[in-house]
Amino acid sequence: MSVVINTNYAATVAASNLAASSANLQKSLNRLSSGQKIVNPADDAGGLAVSMKLSAAANRSATTSNNIGNTVSFLQTQDGVLSVAAKVLDRMSQLSTLHLDTTKNASDLANYSTEFAQLSTELGNLTQESFNGNALFGSSNLTVTTTESGSQTTTINGIDLNTQTSGLAIGTLSGITTAIQSLATDRAKNGAYQSTLGFASQVLTVNQENLAAANSRIMDVDVAAESTQLARWNVLVQSGTAMLAQANQSSQTALKLLG
Repeated sequence: MSVVINTNYAATVAASNLAASSANLQKSLNRLSSGQKIVNPADDAGGLAVSMKLSAAANRSATTSNNIGNTVSFLQTQDGVLSVAAKVLDRMSQLSTLHLDTTKNASDLANYSTEFAQLSTELGNLTQESFNGNALFGSSNLTVTTTESGSQTTTINGIDLNTQTSGLAIGTLSGITTAIQSLATDRAKNGAYQSTLGFASQVLTVNQENLAAANSRIMDVDVAAESTQLARWNVLVQSGTAMLAQANQSSQTALKLLG
């Protein structure tokens, strides 16, 4: 091997190896400190793009599930009012039946009619109930998005409670019983909507979990594996530093020859 002064090839190689080891050590430190496998886009440009799409889809799934939950709360509130309305109608049907009793005098009948009228007013009040400023009852339908992509929806038909319960008279049992039957059907439909939306929410939750898991495999660092790499690069940096110092010492040989 030639002894030269101008070029220290061994030091150049050692410095190059040390720079590479230092860069890899820094990457390991960044990954472990952030908990992410991709710290910079250059680490995995394709993986980062996929991760962004998966993360956005997972967030949309969570938001859609929350929207469904709000709709279920709307339906639960609606059913609560329907339940009260059914009790009111039940009492009105009793009053109507009592009014048909031929043994009652005029005063009794007037009392029944007074209570019946008050209950009719309460039914009218119930038809005006709302949820967060949205009317619980009416002819308008609700369209609920049930997938994160927005491609699937569920339509909730409106309930016109006012039409179903208006015009009831104390002497007309048939009208009251028809109204009770209509409310029973409305509550059954309400329950069906709640059940359907519940299943849709479960699917969204499962999808969100799977999307998060897929994103984790791309973005989250394997601490055990990366710790092993950190130890490796740490040793290489230390040994590279020592070897660079040793290579720099080799140039002293030429000076000794000149002396």
